[in-house]
Amino acid sequence: MAMFEDQPQRPAAYERFVHEVPSWFRDAKLGIFVHWGAYSVPAWAEPVGELGTLDDEYWFAHVPYAEWYANTIRIDGSPAQQHHREVWGGRPYDDFLDLWRAEDFDPDEQAALFARAGARYVVPTTKHHDGITLWDAPGTDGRDTVARGPRRDLVGAYADAARRHGLRFGTYYSGGLDWHVRDLGPITRGLDGIAQKPVDEEYTAYANAHLLDLVERYRPDLLWGDIDWPDAGKPEGPLSFTHVLDAFYAANPEGVVNDRFGLTHWDFRTSEYQQGRSAEADDAWENCRGIGFSFGYNQVEGPEHHLDGPAAVRHLLDVVSRGGNLLLDVGPDAAGRIPPLQRACLEQLGDWMERHGDAVHGTRPLAAAVARPTHDGDDPGGPWLRWTASADHRTAYGVVDAGPGDVRLTADPDRVDPAGARLLDGTTDGTPVPAVADGDGVRVTVPAPAVPGPQVVALPVR
Repeated sequence: MAMFEDQPQRPAAYERFVHEVPSWFRDAKLGIFVHWGAYSVPAWAEPVGELGTLDDEYWFAHVPYAEWYANTIRIDGSPAQQHHREVWGGRPYDDFLDLWRAEDFDPDEQAALFARAGARYVVPTTKHHDGITLWDAPGTDGRDTVARGPRRDLVGAYADAARRHGLRFGTYYSGGLDWHVRDLGPITRGLDGIAQKPVDEEYTAYANAHLLDLVERYRPDLLWGDIDWPDAGKPEGPLSFTHVLDAFYAANPEGVVNDRFGLTHWDFRTSEYQQGRSAEADDAWENCRGIGFSFGYNQVEGPEHHLDGPAAVRHLLDVVSRGGNLLLDVGPDAAGRIPPLQRACLEQLGDWMERHGDAVHGTRPLAAAVARPTHDGDDPGGPWLRWTASADHRTAYGVVDAGPGDVRLTADPDRVDPAGARLLDGTTDGTPVPAVADGDGVRVTVPAPAVPGPQVVALPVR
């Protein structure tokens, strides 16, 4: 599958879908992922670390993803299985659908928070691997949030609220896995090539009908697949994924598709936490991660497992400075509330973006000949520093975690103009700051940060 592959090859049947990635996606830089499901009721996983940093077999038995609860509790001897027996008496997973009420869900409040955080698009789950759909999808026989649990079309609620707040809307759909439609046993290994996937024609028709229904009802701007697409739907023919793509691009010519629908078609590549980092060298790419170690809400996680606002800013700027987008995830609790640690992160991110968003939205990577990034301790003893460029490449933005006082920026003084240095601080033109050439760098005097996180020094490019 294209997901996490170094150099996936697009089949000939899908070449006709290749097109220029629309500017809205390239300029957006930040999206919000929302993982919400019946798994938000138990809300339990081991916060052992980030994807891409742990051994494959250890990962599945101790997975930090709360949204994988239905899989992990079936792995004999796993801590999740023991927890499920002790706390929930081993009850069937589907009981959580009925216990999930979403009684405090306010889609407009969430969309407003996402927009204030600087996001330009939102992608909620419509069906995760547990197979429960968040709308009355065709063929589900009532195993969805309209007939049970929340008793509400959650996909429609997110779509409407997102657009009311000026956000593009995308749909996550797990096409590669559905543990209800095809119970193939628990997944215990194979992160790069999971074997227990439904691949037959019946499941393909079921999944195709779901995506076509999503496209017709909600007109998404983005199709975000996961894990793979059933083999029966990849070649040309009546069940081909090409028919889904035809409907999607007809409904939204500026739509985009990620690289997790198997070896079919994609507009941009994806990485996840530390997994699939080779895809970040592609022309258009997106890193996704939770604010904590889990995508779904995990009540076990504490502050030590979460990004705070400044850490989220540093991760965002690291991604954006290299030409990518960040899809930052929240996992609401069963009532529909954004948990406090996640909310605090987004609010701090919003405080920062209100002052410094020009260094993020609509920017492009800065040429390495003009300036280079540094980490804590580089250059030597230099601060954390990332660079972006305005769309016209006339302004370099140095995002530096420092101040108050003098800070040395690794920018070529022959390529930037120290005399024009200004601090992005929310004012119309920025505030001029003292800056001089310092050998092969530029030394700038900055005040204490007005909000937690890095500061931004704008320099004209010669």
